[in-house]
Amino acid sequence: MNPNASEPTDAAAPAPAESDAGNRPPARGGRNRRGPAPQRAQRGGGKPPAGAPHPMLDQLAALYPALFGAEFLPMKRGIFQDLLEAHPDTLDKDGLKAALALHTRSTRYLTAVASGHPRCDLSGQPVEDLAPEHVHHALVEVFRRRQGRAPQDLRPKLRQRIEQAFEASGLGAEAYAALVLTRDEAVNALTQEALDAVVALAAKDAALLRAFEASGKTVDEFADMYGMGGADANRTLERARARAAKTA
Repeated sequence: MNPNASEPTDAAAPAPAESDAGNRPPARGGRNRRGPAPQRAQRGGGKPPAGAPHPMLDQLAALYPALFGAEFLPMKRGIFQDLLEAHPDTLDKDGLKAALALHTRSTRYLTAVASGHPRCDLSGQPVEDLAPEHVHHALVEVFRRRQGRAPQDLRPKLRQRIEQAFEASGLGAEAYAALVLTRDEAVNALTQEALDAVVALAAKDAALLRAFEASGKTVDEFADMYGMGGADANRTLERARARAAKTA
């Protein structure tokens, strides 16, 4: 997951304080600020006081607003080295490492990863797809944090999001499970429920598509035969065709 030993990871991590810089909302008036950017990162360990935002995050937001600004984007692998090479005289290695670690553990950043948006370079341009396991683990961590503050059970919503992530991955159920299952048996059980639900729906949709193609009927005629609305039947058939195209 992290080929560069100095590269901060965006895998699920222990939840930082909700007041960290990565979770702070953008400044009023739509400006893309975390605060005034320092002229040069302070040297000497790179760690701010516990619970305080890292000053280098302000600097990164000013330098690369498309990536670190009001809306976070998943970062390409190797971004740590890219930043050091782009600013060898102004970005301290230890400070940058600490700042990126805070950034990638923030709920806002993990939410961006959970969305499945591609990884981006310093200009904010997509350069590579996220690995399915990175999306999945970010989803689980974001919902874990939200569940800690929510009075209602968020597991049904998490299961729905896992279903969507699984379908978007283009993988089979066994291949997906091999990537994402962990030691958390409760999450594993919910994940398996989601995979089973998608597989069952896919099989049902495929059977309906085969029946439609063999019927010689129009969509409306076919829908009437099965007690479905025309729009529902058409959506189901299109969904089945899309899945079939992915596996062709």
